[in-house]
Formats: sequence, structure tokens, C-alpha cells
Amino acid sequence: MLQVRRVLETALYVEDLDRAVEFYQRVIGLNAIFRDDRLVAMEVGEGTLLLLFLRGVTASGVSFDKGWIPPHDGEGPAHFAFAIDSGDLKSWQRHLAAEGVEIESEVRWERGGKSIYFRDPDSHSVELATPGVWRVY
Repeated sequence: MLQVRRVLETALYVEDLDRAVEFYQRVIGLNAIFRDDRLVAMEVGEGTLLLLFLRGVTASGVSFDKGWIPPHDGEGPAHFAFAIDSGDLKSWQRHLAAEGVEIESEVRWERGGKSIYFRDPDSHSVELATPGVWRVY
């Protein structure tokens, strides 16, 4: 049976690229590895990318010299989670408070994991999750 290896990239659609990049660099510590006028690719851990697209620029697809990327875009807030070490949860809470980021919710999961939720500047729901949230993590 064919299998995929992992999620390579996920996309968020934002109103202001500079504002979004600044947030993910300052608050989460991500590094931008590519930037143009419509998107910024930010490296997340081991070979995973968070793509920040300027909202609307990909709604009708993108043609370039190598081919064509089908249309995609998003309305309203999305949700995704970053995996963190259990021992770092309190440090993350202090860091978010120091950065003026309000924690919207805290959850203790049945498997022993914990999650904290907060919003990015475009109201996307960002989760930091420790091991024990899912069977696979």
C-alpha cells in the first residue's frame, strides 16, 4: 500500500504578510526561508513548512514558468498545533504573557497531554500541545 511520509506544508491566509511574519518569528521563533510578494515560507522543526499567503492571491491559481498551482484560499480562522516538550509548557506560558499574547484556553487531555490555545494577528487558533494529546503524540 502506498503511504505518505508526513505533512510537508500547511497554509494560512493572512491580511498582512509583514505582521504575520513578525508574529511567527517573535512569538514562535520560526525562520523565514523564502519570501516573495504573495507568500512567506517559514520552517517548522524538521522539514515542515508553514506557508503564509496573502489572502486572495492564490484564489484563482498561480501560473509560473514551471507549471500551475491550482486555486486555494481560506476564509475565517483556521486551526493548527505545534508540538512542544512537556517540560516547556510553563516556559511557553510565561513567554506568551511576556509577548502580550493572551492564552484563550488550556486543556488537559485524557492521555495526559496538555494544550494551550491563543490567536495570531489574523485570529487563527494556534495550539501548543505536549505529548499525550493523541495516540500518535
